[in-house]
Parts: sequence; structure tokens; C-alpha cells
Amino acid sequence: MNDRLPHEKGFHVSWDQIHRDARALAWRLDGKGPGEGGTWKAVVGITRGGLVPAMIVSRELDIRVVDTISVKSYNHQERTDAVVTKSPQVDLMGDGEGILVVDDLVDSGKTLELVRRLYPKAHFATVYAKPHGKPQVDTYITEVSQDTWIFFPWDMALQYVQPMRGQD
Repeated sequence: MNDRLPHEKGFHVSWDQIHRDARALAWRLDGKGPGEGGTWKAVVGITRGGLVPAMIVSRELDIRVVDTISVKSYNHQERTDAVVTKSPQVDLMGDGEGILVVDDLVDSGKTLELVRRLYPKAHFATVYAKPHGKPQVDTYITEVSQDTWIFFPWDMALQYVQPMRGQD
């Protein structure tokens, strides 16, 4: 039985780390698209967490067409049914052929499962993957355990911490 709170088995990701890992994702995807020379038509970031890695991947691979799909599957830290709240351009997407869909993390896989049903020929890439969601991802960089809570830099703030001993 696991009595730990989500933050007690946390994986803290800094801005530098997400940048390095998103660049590694781009390197892994380079030349793997279905277009001439292995190119991709567009990058679609899953908001909100996928925006930063999508921007980095699009920059590294020189993909100028970038769009978003907004999927809500959390209410605070509680998981709910995944719902699309904003779709990408219909004429861009088609069945997803040549589209690179990027997110920061696949957890349960429900978000990617929903997007994959909409765009079955898209290529799905995440920076981090948990075991339950891994079957929904085509390319990822780092696997973390299912019970690990990932703290992304956009979810944290720097603050003063009291020293262990003595006064400051």
C-alpha cells in the first residue's frame, strides 16, 4: 500500500531540463516524417503542457506550421474524462497524416487516446511517458513510474527555504 502523497514521489523538471529533453525529442524525430526528406507538415501541441515542447520541437526541426488542440482531462489534480475544448484547423489536420502531435507527458493515456481517435495517422510524441499511457505514444524520451508526480517548471515558483540549522 502506498501512503505517500503525490508530491512525495516527485520528479522536478527545471526549465533547462525540459529544454534539453524537448530538443532530444526533436533529434529523435528528425527525418522520421512521411514528407520528402523525412519532413513533417505541422506540429500540433496539446495545451497546455505540450506548448513548450511543441515550440522547441518545431524550432529544432524548422517546422513553421504550428497549431494547438486543447484537451481538458484534469480538474486541479483530479483526473476527469478527456474533452476537446479547442480543435486545430480542420483543413490542416485531415486524418493526421504528416502531423506531429506533441505533449509534455502521457500519464493514463486518455488524452492521447482521444486525440488519436480524431487523427489516427498522426505521429504522437511526448517528452515523458508513464507505463499506462505508453501504448498511445509513438516516440518519447524518458519513462517514469506510474506513481511519480512530475512537477513542470510552469507549475512551480521559486521561494525562500529556511536553513536546516540556525538562523538566516
